[in-house]
Amino acid sequence: MTPLLANESEDLNYDPNNLLDTLVKHLNLKTDVQLSQVLDVSPPVISKVRHRRLAIGATLLVSMHEVSGLSIKELRELMGDRREKFRGS
Repeated sequence: MTPLLANESEDLNYDPNNLLDTLVKHLNLKTDVQLSQVLDVSPPVISKVRHRRLAIGATLLVSMHEVSGLSIKELRELMGDRREKFRGS
């Protein structure tokens, strides 16, 4: 069995679908298209996030916070990001 690298073990917990599903429910929406409209992004952005082809960036995270009222920390926890500090690249 090969040991996991630090970033690989973090990826195991990353689940953008949990965050997106929670937002849809929290905002009383029915579809990802409606979520994209509320967040002011195109529907393919939500699709790419769901399929892990696009990471949730700071701008999208702030938009999620503004429309949902959930804290940034809560949103990060919903997607499996449990780091104490967040550093951009």
